[in-house]
Amino acid sequence: MPTLVIHGGAGVEPGDLTPDEEAAAKQALEAALRAGYVRLQGGGSALDAVTAAITVLEDAPQFNAGRGAVFTHDGRNELDTAIMDGASGKAGAAAGLHRVKNPILLARAIMDKSNHVMMVGDGAEQFAKEQGIALVDPAYFRTEKRWQQLQKALEQERQAQAAQVPLVLPGKAYFGTVGALALDARGHLAAGTSTGGMTNKRYGRVGDSPIIGAGTWAEAGCAVSGTGWGEFYIRAAAAHEICARVRLAGEPLPKAADGVINRDIPKAGGDGGAIALGADGVVAFPFNTGGMYRGWIGPDGVPHVAIYKEDALAIPER
Repeated sequence: MPTLVIHGGAGVEPGDLTPDEEAAAKQALEAALRAGYVRLQGGGSALDAVTAAITVLEDAPQFNAGRGAVFTHDGRNELDTAIMDGASGKAGAAAGLHRVKNPILLARAIMDKSNHVMMVGDGAEQFAKEQGIALVDPAYFRTEKRWQQLQKALEQERQAQAAQVPLVLPGKAYFGTVGALALDARGHLAAGTSTGGMTNKRYGRVGDSPIIGAGTWAEAGCAVSGTGWGEFYIRAAAAHEICARVRLAGEPLPKAADGVINRDIPKAGGDGGAIALGADGVVAFPFNTGGMYRGWIGPDGVPHVAIYKEDALAIPER
């Protein structure tokens, strides 16, 4: 029973969005679900569905990926991404991108058309050019909302320096990712994640999203895409850890996902969320913030989406 599950990032809190912004975000989530599900309906692979869904989310300025990416300390947009095929174990990832319009397409090309798993920076963009993947002027990624978020972060940094106190960032500062998981008609799983990183980041910082096993993982029976404080997801190998608990300890997928995301990561000092999908069609949406953009679509072709914790979201029936 083909299924597609997506997220647009954890950390959104009640009151953060205007009604118009909420409506636009839900519309973008629904569009991504439909775009991915068209591939599944047509007999396409889980990889095709994941790629199609994330491409839509990257094009939507509501999310911190692609067009809606946040700004670094230097006023640039820096993009990271990964994709993984559960059937073959193959993966592709890229980090430190500045001109790739849809990073998930580059991750897919790295997986399918190179001998490598990860490429970074200028070299990754050179490979993108060789593969005919669209490159854009960096100005394409600029949105006023993200620019103002950077100005606020810079002012907070200046105030902390003037007071000679450490700048303590809330966990929310690290959030902002999109991801998709798919189960196709052959029973194969795939996972993908794409992000603009964190506002005001420096020194070429890379989070968990492009790191296979940390923010992105797919195997024969389980797939995960994470969203949250990346440093903690990397240390926990969070995405892989969820699937390992299912495969090795026999834990039900929802229990494994809850244990890693809502117990282990907060215990270590981080927070965030994830989506998880089993080869049996079981879905989990663990998160420990006020909200997480999320949704799924199943055999009836009806998109189901939610934003805040209190929003009702039916779970797919097996």
